[in-house]
Amino acid sequence: MILSETLLHQTRLHFPRFDQAEVRISPIEKGGSGRKFYRIQFSPEQTVVLIKYTRERAENQRYVEIAEFLTAHEVRAPKIYFHDSEEGLIWIEDLGERDLWSHREESWPERRVLYQSALEDVVKLHQIPAEGFASIAPHLPMHFDAAVYRWEQNYFLEHCLGRHFAVGGKTLGEISRLPRLKEIAEYLGNLPRVLVHRDLQSQNIIIREQQAYLIDFQGMRPGLPEYDLASLLYDPYVCLTTNERRELVEFYGAEAEVDDTAFAERFRLCAMQRLMQALGAYGYLGISKGIEGFLQHIPAAMKSLGEVMRKIDGLEPLTDSLATL
Repeated sequence: MILSETLLHQTRLHFPRFDQAEVRISPIEKGGSGRKFYRIQFSPEQTVVLIKYTRERAENQRYVEIAEFLTAHEVRAPKIYFHDSEEGLIWIEDLGERDLWSHREESWPERRVLYQSALEDVVKLHQIPAEGFASIAPHLPMHFDAAVYRWEQNYFLEHCLGRHFAVGGKTLGEISRLPRLKEIAEYLGNLPRVLVHRDLQSQNIIIREQQAYLIDFQGMRPGLPEYDLASLLYDPYVCLTTNERRELVEFYGAEAEVDDTAFAERFRLCAMQRLMQALGAYGYLGISKGIEGFLQHIPAAMKSLGEVMRKIDGLEPLTDSLATL
């Protein structure tokens, strides 16, 4: 295979001590956004991961800068060995194949330790002061502002309710014009922002030796800490009970020293936004892109969204519509 031979040649140039080793390259079935992943094995004990990216999305080119930034701030992330920006190749530390999602069937005491490890690092990320990320700020995507939150809402209406559930245009129009949706977007968009991962779900957290490492962080941007927390605790890929979720919220609050009576409301509103974004993505990827596997996650996400929205005043027309689907 020409691609493998090319990658093998380039890898040997960067790792000359393994020049005589029988190197094996195998694709890793993970990734998106114009990226492909390969595991390169020099020996049973020596492996690295190679990322091949395209310039299809600008965020792919930020991976190395953000990884090194996270490491400098003691947030666990893969080490960067080499970066060939001309060819779009990054050789990184191989953290293994066990992500947080892989532990979903274990007992809660076992999983709780892993979630807490992830939250400890997330708190470190959220507590980096603005001056601490000033150097990378110009290279980050747009901040979470009211326009982004409104986009998430409309993404959900179009691709989940419209395309997947075939809700009529008249009904969608009436829902989109609900004053409360605009109020929520403006309220969240005007709050102070910190650095957030933006896609903090169980498959973007690798577990090695009982410690969590963040991956797929190239979409990092200024936003609300509650959005990251909601992304993890309302992850449609993993079922958390109400008590488990409450334990983790309390753990995060203690770690971050949260002393704010409005925290619970912000968390609830961010959970609504994140679930809308996820459902919009499932509809878009499952129908428009034909990746039908994403559609299987819609029921769990819809159930969570309904539970969250029942506690938010002013959204009754939308909540009632969800109950019929």
